[in-house]
Amino acid sequence: MNQNLPQDLDRESLNQLSKEELVEIIIEQGKAICELQKTILELQQEVERLKVSRDLDSSTSSKPPSGDILKKSENKKASLDGESNHPKRKPGGQPGHQGKTRSGFGRVDRCEILRPEDCVYCGQKAFATVAVKVEKQSVAQLVERPIEIVEYQRHTCVCECCGNIQTASWSPDIVPGQDLGVRLQAFLGWVNNYAHMPYEKQQEMLWELGEIEIGLGTLVATNERIQKVIEPSITELRNWVQQTQPNIHVDETPWSVKGIKEWLWVVANSEFCLFTAADTRSRSELEAILGAEYTGVISSDDFSVYNGYPVFAQQKCLAHLRRHFKKLIQLPGLHNQAIGESFVNLIDEAFRSYALRV
Repeated sequence: MNQNLPQDLDRESLNQLSKEELVEIIIEQGKAICELQKTILELQQEVERLKVSRDLDSSTSSKPPSGDILKKSENKKASLDGESNHPKRKPGGQPGHQGKTRSGFGRVDRCEILRPEDCVYCGQKAFATVAVKVEKQSVAQLVERPIEIVEYQRHTCVCECCGNIQTASWSPDIVPGQDLGVRLQAFLGWVNNYAHMPYEKQQEMLWELGEIEIGLGTLVATNERIQKVIEPSITELRNWVQQTQPNIHVDETPWSVKGIKEWLWVVANSEFCLFTAADTRSRSELEAILGAEYTGVISSDDFSVYNGYPVFAQQKCLAHLRRHFKKLIQLPGLHNQAIGESFVNLIDEAFRSYALRV
């Protein structure tokens, strides 16, 4: 607008302006109004987008379910009509579920015969040798000392035929010079890396199971030895995945290591599961696992690092896509709700079909 025009456009000032000047003012004000209306519309859309983002949870985005807890109200919601008629689902096996434990363990390590001792009628101990009925129950028991101390004595002997002096080989169940057997070391590796049990807790467990005292240094050294032993197998598995597997599932998750945020990557399918600890969730970490040009099909979420592979070699997680379409339903737009609902219904139909096939 012309800066020479009076800023205070009251009636008296406007009466002093010419017709051309008034027309110019109206045109400039119309342009300003259009710009303001455009800005208002953009701000309204941004407000709606922020409202949707604020209300996102694990069901409408890729956020983890743990974040939903912060949004739950401490006040219990009033039950809806009809909800009281349906009892809450209890944890554990549901009605009609075929249990696994009740079918037995597949083996019996020891039998314990229980015979009556004193007759409750006459007080005598003379019971027939053959029982009239035998009831059986297999129970998993914790033995008194699951960890036993074994002393291996390796003998050096003289051959009576040729006089050769020969020393026996050590048992394959031990590592010469180490205090812990192979199976116990493998168990400690599982406890440390899979169950994430601290070394102090491992010390307590070893005392409870076998009344043995093991120093922290021994436990740390054991874990380091296991890492070196399995490293060639991990490398072989990674190469096997890159070269032979036509379809894999990939994901990554934050992993706290001594208070520092790192990342745990997993590559898996029905035949294997490969975990890799890394400093970041960058593209370089993924290429270190799969290579720069993986030729199979990658099933993953929509994290951007996976997009570097050819689009025909990707299968996006349907659960993640469903969340995005649920978010689309809430976003303002001419056809957003209809499009979102259509794709949610298609994905739900796919899930139902898969469940029936399995």
